[in-house]
Amino acid sequence: MEILGSVPPEQGQAPPPRTPMAYEGVWRFTAPALDCSVPQARHAVRDLLVHQRVPVTEELVQNLLLIVSELVTNAVRHAALLSPEIAVELSIGRDWVRVAVEDNHPYRPKALEADQGQTGGRGLLLVQAITAESGGAYDVEHTAGGGKAVWAALPLAPAVSVAVRATNPRRAR
Repeated sequence: MEILGSVPPEQGQAPPPRTPMAYEGVWRFTAPALDCSVPQARHAVRDLLVHQRVPVTEELVQNLLLIVSELVTNAVRHAALLSPEIAVELSIGRDWVRVAVEDNHPYRPKALEADQGQTGGRGLLLVQAITAESGGAYDVEHTAGGGKAVWAALPLAPAVSVAVRATNPRRAR
């Protein structure tokens, strides 16, 4: 497993020595490009966050799961013909969590303004809004195999949020 750090140091400076947090790492799993993979991806991400004891707030978890749902749904709906399998990658650093959904379709999706009469088509707008509101980043990258990876990275909330809940229930309200 490759351990990824936070922001790299400025050029010419040595990175400060640090011990990785126990929850840091990169996990990747694949799933068929089917509708049933959407809830499976959500559950896998939630379970991994719990298993690794990542210091996340419930709001961050909900935002992250919504992003996973939207990105996996888009891959299933728009890339399944050229990509019968998709990959979900969760990268967790000391100060951030990043989710990427990769498929083999070369089309680079764009967030489209949907009109009031449409019931769908707002998924990427939602991902962008959640990411921006959280102070995170969102992008689409081409993969070496000719497909794409759509990703969003969100900053982790201060670690005290989980510790406070566990030790002082009055402060967690």
